[in-house]
Amino acid sequence: MARKAAAEAITTEPRRSTRILSQPAPKAKRKADGEGGRAKKKTKKVAEDMEESAQEKAEQLQIGSSLAGLSITLPNQKGEDVEIGMIASERGVVLFLVPRADTPGCTQQACAYRDAYDKFTEAGYDVYCLSADEEGKQGKWKDKKTLPYDLLSDPKRVFISALGAGTTKTARSHFVFAKGGVMIDKRMPVKPAESFKLALDAIQKESEKGDGGTKEEKDDKKDEGDDEA
Repeated sequence: MARKAAAEAITTEPRRSTRILSQPAPKAKRKADGEGGRAKKKTKKVAEDMEESAQEKAEQLQIGSSLAGLSITLPNQKGEDVEIGMIASERGVVLFLVPRADTPGCTQQACAYRDAYDKFTEAGYDVYCLSADEEGKQGKWKDKKTLPYDLLSDPKRVFISALGAGTTKTARSHFVFAKGGVMIDKRMPVKPAESFKLALDAIQKESEKGDGGTKEEKDDKKDEGDDEA
């Protein structure tokens, strides 16, 4: 009887190797950031703060700001370097910005400046189109639509951001700089068909100031003189 009990005890007791295999395997330690693990995603709050910070840095040039001394060089449609700080040193400048070259709205805006180009040059202003497109695409667009002015390429959005016209997408807009480089007008956003008209209006008002004031101001002075007489 004792031998039978001992034999039953031996057969019912699990082997050590079986007990070890039945235990759950220890969980693998998570890899530390930078050691093959996935980087933590930025929270929405952090992303918004970064965007706001970028916008604050972008909004540098305002009415009254000057291009003179601005150390930015961009290629035109031919790949030729254009020094932004010098473009208004001898003549006034109108810069109009388009979101994307050779698209309907942008073509409407560009062709409107083309058709009114002589009015700008006669007033002493050069015209430039600015976008984030590569110069090759701009060159094809210029030839296709016979655009008489240079198209500046800013794929890294250095100048576009400095104008406050967008860090990820270019806002349709225009900026007018008087001779010497001081900004006298800024329109953002602006409609494609109205951009050139508003730019010409700004140039006209600036010209009237140089002649002694706007028509309304001259009329007021005349009325004051008549009253004194």
